[in-house]
Amino acid sequence: MASEAPPFWWEKPDWRAFALYPASALYGLVAGRRMKTARREKVAAPVLCVGNFTVGGTGKTPVAIALAKQAKRMHLVPGILSRGHGGSFSEPHMVDTHHDSAKHVGDEPLLLAEHALVAVSANRAAGARLLIERGCNFLIMDDGFQSARVHIDYALVVIDARFGLGNGHVIPGGPMRAKLADQLRYADAVLKMGEGDRADMVVRQAARAGKPIFSAIAKPRGAKKAFAGRRFLAFAGIGHPEKFFDTLTKAGATVVLAHSFADHHFYLPDELDDLVAAAKAGELELVTTSKDAARLRHGAASAEFLERLNVLEIDAVFDIEHTAERIIDETLEAWRRRKIAG
Repeated sequence: MASEAPPFWWEKPDWRAFALYPASALYGLVAGRRMKTARREKVAAPVLCVGNFTVGGTGKTPVAIALAKQAKRMHLVPGILSRGHGGSFSEPHMVDTHHDSAKHVGDEPLLLAEHALVAVSANRAAGARLLIERGCNFLIMDDGFQSARVHIDYALVVIDARFGLGNGHVIPGGPMRAKLADQLRYADAVLKMGEGDRADMVVRQAARAGKPIFSAIAKPRGAKKAFAGRRFLAFAGIGHPEKFFDTLTKAGATVVLAHSFADHHFYLPDELDDLVAAAKAGELELVTTSKDAARLRHGAASAEFLERLNVLEIDAVFDIEHTAERIIDETLEAWRRRKIAG
């Protein structure tokens, strides 16, 4: 079962965050030094990293999908590089949506693989080489901003507008992967995802540092038509399930029951039976996220369960047209400069 981030990470700093400050300071120092001294392999294709400042869900997956779709429109052959969550392959592996399970490759790679070739590898440089061998000429790295050993031509860092940096403390006292200043130094642009003001401080700091600021929202695909006026038992095992429940409500659905599970949770048959029983008792329909659905399709769910399950599909929609095209163009330009420099 996936571990769940402590709720106090996303609240105003309290005694727990301050009690853990010595450990956070040490973690931040080591993380910052690793970012500064990391030896990143230069691969034979442009690399666009979609990362985040914190652990937990920030909306990276729909952003990566939107960028892959745009790359295809620009006649590129995108490949997505993922470490996978809880994957079991020791060597680089091309994700096969027909045969791989979520336990073997992770839920996000299965979802991403519906839109582009995906390689799962703990050694991302090896995964990148595999994608290039398979004909990809534009690589999108899902996460890995702080730690992957691959040279990044363009780092787009996504921050959730509703949750921001949480309590602002570094792991283990908060959700930050390193101090903000250390991370901003290596970011090429910041993408504010969703609605809210918790990311405004980061946006101001990034702007002062001369970083481009982009904005996008997670837009339900056909939600008004598909979900309005219906009553649901909604369940999700993602970083911030409450965002999913709120999105359903905004789409006109009535969320009668809401069940939250740990991020990347693998559902057991008994849990699915309990969800079905609760839905039947309340005369409710079942609905979940696309990530959960990917886990269920390639996991413990029966055909009968999947048949009655509704899935809320999400698209990342940039506020300004051609933003995705600009990001890809700037990645390609950085790669050209890298080639010239040798």
